[in-house]
Amino acid sequence: MAASHILVGASANPVRPVIRRITPSDLLQSLARGLDDFAAMPSHAIFLCVIYPLLGLLLIAVALGYTMLPLAFPIAAGFALIGPLAAIGLYELSRRREAGLDSSTGHALDVLHSPSLGAIVALGVLLMAIFLIWLAVADALYIAYFGYAAPASIPRFLHDVFTTAPGWHLIIVGTGVGFLFAVLVLAISVVSFPLLLDRDVGAAVAVLTSIRVVLANPVTMALWGLIVVALLVMGSIPFFLGLTVVMPVLGHATWHLYRKAVEPDPAPHPDYEPRQRSPRYAADFPAALFPTRR
Repeated sequence: MAASHILVGASANPVRPVIRRITPSDLLQSLARGLDDFAAMPSHAIFLCVIYPLLGLLLIAVALGYTMLPLAFPIAAGFALIGPLAAIGLYELSRRREAGLDSSTGHALDVLHSPSLGAIVALGVLLMAIFLIWLAVADALYIAYFGYAAPASIPRFLHDVFTTAPGWHLIIVGTGVGFLFAVLVLAISVVSFPLLLDRDVGAAVAVLTSIRVVLANPVTMALWGLIVVALLVMGSIPFFLGLTVVMPVLGHATWHLYRKAVEPDPAPHPDYEPRQRSPRYAADFPAALFPTRR
C-alpha cells in the first residue's frame, strides 16, 4: 500500500494534471519572480543554499588528490543533475509566499511533513543514482582514453586533456554524454518536485507530467535548460560562491515555471494547506491569460 502511494499518490484513480503551452517570455517572467522571491527571502535562500557551494568546494578538494582529479569536472558538472532536489525547500517557500502564508525560515522544512514525502524521497534517490552513474561513465571515458594511471600532476593533467588528440576526444564525447544525462534529468524533474509539493499525486504521475511538459514545449524547455546551465556555470565562478545567489533564484523560478506549465489543481488534497494565490499574485496572473490548453 505504501509503495502504491509513493507511485500514484493518495487517489485510487489518479487524474493526469493538465499542462499548458509556455513561451520564452514565461521563462523570463519566472526568473523575474524567482528573483523577487529571493529579494524578499534572502536569509532563507542563504540558509538553504550555502551548503551547496561548500559541498562543491569539499568535493573538488577531495578530487584534487591526483587519483580523483579526472572526476573534478564531472563532479562539478553533475551538480546540475541533483539541483532539483537541492532546491526542494525553496519551492516550498515560494509556494507559501504565493499563497499568502507565513514563509519564515522554519517553513522550508515543511517538506518533511508533506503527504508526498515518500515520492519526493524516491525521486531524490533516483536523481542521486543518475548522478553516481554519470560519475562512473565519466571515469570509464577517461580510462578509455588515458588508461588507469593517475595523472602525474595538475599541469600534466591539463596538458593531456587540452593539448592532445585523446584529450579533445574525451572533451567532445564527455560533453555529448553529459548532455544526454542533463536532458534526462530535465525531462523527469523540471516540474516533478514542485508538483509533489503542490499535490499528492505520486512519483510516477509527477515524472510523467514533467515529461509531458517537456514534450509539449520542447523549444521552450530546451531554452530553460540552457539558461539553467549558463547560470550554474556563472555561479560556479569563482569557487562555486556565486551559487549562493544562482541556486535560490533558480529554485524559486522553477516553482513559478511549474505554475505556468501546469493547470492548478481543481480539488486540493485535504491534508494540504490552502494553495490559493494571494491577492498580490492573483493580480499578476489574470485567468484570461491562461486558458486551458489540452
